[in-house]
Amino acid sequence: MNANRTSRERALLLSRNSRANAGFACLRSGLANGQFQRLNKKLLLFDIDGTLLTSGGAGEKALRLGFRDCFGIDDDLTKVEIAGRTDSGIAREMLAAHGFPATAENLARFFDGYLHHLALELPAQKGALLPGMLPLLDALRQREDIVLALLTGNLERGAELKLTHYGVWHYFEFGAFADDHHDRNALGPFARERAKARHGYEFPPENIFVLGDTPHDIACARAIGARAVAIATGKYTSAELSAHAPDFLLKDASDIGAVLKIFETP
Repeated sequence: MNANRTSRERALLLSRNSRANAGFACLRSGLANGQFQRLNKKLLLFDIDGTLLTSGGAGEKALRLGFRDCFGIDDDLTKVEIAGRTDSGIAREMLAAHGFPATAENLARFFDGYLHHLALELPAQKGALLPGMLPLLDALRQREDIVLALLTGNLERGAELKLTHYGVWHYFEFGAFADDHHDRNALGPFARERAKARHGYEFPPENIFVLGDTPHDIACARAIGARAVAIATGKYTSAELSAHAPDFLLKDASDIGAVLKIFETP
């Protein structure tokens, strides 16, 4: 009897250990899979003007009207580079061109005037989302390995006004904006920190993609070691963008399948 009981006890113990080991294996596998999924997440940082949409000139007109209201001067913007620049950088350049100091007060007055007119001009101008962008955003939003965010020269409120007007503001979790810094190349670290704060994970540079339509966007990607996806839907041609050696170059986003392949896990 004692020998039989001992055999049964040993068999029971072995069964329990086997189940426990299987449970630990499943747990380890789940943790490994979760870690793998996290490590393979991609952070996509979108520019706005010339990349996601064209405002039909609403932004430029709002800059001119805001400056006129605040400082009594109608600057035609011919001496200011707009594409790929930050609103705060453009404002500093406009102020300097007319002898005004870039004080916090002057900048705030100008931005208030600009945003006021931007809200009025967006519905008055014939802007649009650029080819392929809406279906692309829809496709990207379905992927668990993709985080959609903004890296833009717009003020945050300006970005919200534009993207809300064209129905795509809700696609983006967070962003880095002209409010953060006037130097576009300084915006990348803000985006990375916000991504880490929201996802508890520091995205490695090779998993970060900056999508934009100007050489400034390519340089911005390089500043944080990210991959540059240049899209020739703004003022720069494919040839002009190619000269800056982006990692990927697209005519536009119409070929959704081709664009999605850029973000596939190797």
